[in-house]
Amino acid sequence: MASLSKQGSAMLSSFLNVVGGSDQNLSGSEFAGTWEVRDSKDTPFEITLFGSGTAEANRAGEGMTGTWSVDGPADGATAVITWDTGWTTKITHMADGYVKTAYDQTAATPTNTSTAQKVD
Repeated sequence: MASLSKQGSAMLSSFLNVVGGSDQNLSGSEFAGTWEVRDSKDTPFEITLFGSGTAEANRAGEGMTGTWSVDGPADGATAVITWDTGWTTKITHMADGYVKTAYDQTAATPTNTSTAQKVD
């Protein structure tokens, strides 16, 4: 029974981190800040990842909002952003820089990929 209780507690904690966001302190993360990326039409836009775990983007004046967290080891870490539109964006630290991938609600592979450059 203790194992089930621990699993349930871990699942609840993970759920609250995704949903709540406000208790997260990601301000020390390499991903916190503003990133310039490109959409599927190669148009630049900015994504801002706040230390609180919230995210905003100005893609084509859409005013997207969402939450983000960090997944993976430090040398291959990924910021995973879940948007209110249902899309997911990932900014991944690669050996030679950062890459942005975007996934629509049903995509198993990226719908769009571009470089990601931290501007702030």
